[in-house]
Amino acid sequence: MGPNRNATNGPKNKMEILFLGLKLVAAGLAAISMVGSGIGIGIVFAGFLTAYARNPKEETKLFSYTLLGFALTEAIALFGLMIVFLILFGF
Repeated sequence: MGPNRNATNGPKNKMEILFLGLKLVAAGLAAISMVGSGIGIGIVFAGFLTAYARNPKEETKLFSYTLLGFALTEAIALFGLMIVFLILFGF
């Protein structure tokens, strides 16, 4: 153990405490991207239901476009989650 560390290996000075707090705030702000992704997925499926109600014959084509939209929107959420993990565990 170093001279300025306590038994729990916690932060040794005020700058480390400030840095840890800012890391947590930044990770929380980056997690907001997942909320936007959830809204986007809802919009994609709402558009699918509207289009299907107007033209039921095109169900397979519409559903394939819906899955593509879902996958691309979900990828944005995964990128946001990756940024959160980088902030928390990378620095």
